[in-house]
Amino acid sequence: MGWLDTVVYDNITYYHLVFFAVVIIAAFAIAKIVSVYLKKTMSDRVEKSELDTLIKIIQVGIILIGVYIGLPRFEFDLADVVLIGGTLTIVIGFATQKVGSNFASGLFLLLERPIKPGDNVRIGTVAGIVQEIHVLSTIVRDYEGIYVRIPNEKVFTSDITNFVTNVARRFEYSVGISYSDDAGLAMGVIYRLLEQHPFILKHPGPSVFLDELADSSVVIRVTIWCPSEVWWSVRTEMLREIKKAIEAEG
Repeated sequence: MGWLDTVVYDNITYYHLVFFAVVIIAAFAIAKIVSVYLKKTMSDRVEKSELDTLIKIIQVGIILIGVYIGLPRFEFDLADVVLIGGTLTIVIGFATQKVGSNFASGLFLLLERPIKPGDNVRIGTVAGIVQEIHVLSTIVRDYEGIYVRIPNEKVFTSDITNFVTNVARRFEYSVGISYSDDAGLAMGVIYRLLEQHPFILKHPGPSVFLDELADSSVVIRVTIWCPSEVWWSVRTEMLREIKKAIEAEG
């Protein structure tokens, strides 16, 4: 190979130096490409400070991989290095196991996006509104106003219920009337009330029907679809309004 075989120092040749340089340059190029890609695809999902930290960690990882690939070409006696490195790896591994697991889980959450800030969710036993999604943890404000920090590993491995992923959400009531009451009149009153509400959807529309002949009452089932964002307010409002309308009809 000519000049590439020329020994520069000890057993290191120009070939080793060129190979190492090419690998490192390639690693830096890949790190830059990954950085640009992540900024384009994740800038709307992650806070800037979090994204910058994430990109730096990934870039350092890619460059370290390049160094790992390029160094063996120098044919060092790596016995001592491996021994020291192995010991450090074990120590650091135990110390950072949870951090690494939470970091990896955070990456998967950011890519998969089962939840996002503002979503009404249940994660395991915690229910509330997602406030922030960080690289290592997720912050949820529960319905009592308490902020709960959940490690991303727990978020990723827990059952996640997202109540607003679908733009519409259904809820239902069971309305009991006496056997002496006019069921048809009651259903008509309820249906007209539902038709007048601006947030109750037409498609899919509401349903009002006789559901059960119980021991002491005739049960009318009412099912309603509305936008997920106003689901709770519409549900509580309509329960009150249906009761008032039924009472007004006697």
